[in-house]
Amino acid sequence: MSDIPFSPVLLDRLQVVLETMPAVAAMQIRITGYDHDALRIQAPLAANVNDKGNAFGGSLASVMTLAGWALVTLRLQLAGFDAEVYVADSNIRYRAPVYEDLLATASVAPEQDWDAFVTTFARRGRARIGVQTRLAGGGAELSGRFVALAKG
Repeated sequence: MSDIPFSPVLLDRLQVVLETMPAVAAMQIRITGYDHDALRIQAPLAANVNDKGNAFGGSLASVMTLAGWALVTLRLQLAGFDAEVYVADSNIRYRAPVYEDLLATASVAPEQDWDAFVTTFARRGRARIGVQTRLAGGGAELSGRFVALAKG
């Protein structure tokens, strides 16, 4: 395994992938940063509002899921792998209506280990890892498992 130094260029490449998906582009989702194993994305409320004037539940789910996907994809890229990453399953808790721009932060679940995930992927060409994503302000949270598969 090689360790590729982190570069904002990697986030730019992930952003391009997000923008190729019409639904994601319509939501105006933007990756806003990565540090210390946490990845942040945001989307404006105006592009994700429902009939009640708060954030649409489907948008909350999408933003949190995409934050997890981007985190796992980035971590594999930093380890020198180009993989297909999918959400395997997730559980979302909606705690309160969200009346502001959506800002989601994804990180590995506390009981998970990035090194074990990457080692398993390197050995088997597939691996799963638990991720948690929270919205700023506490409006919702997602816990999910993401699976990575070797391309080809």
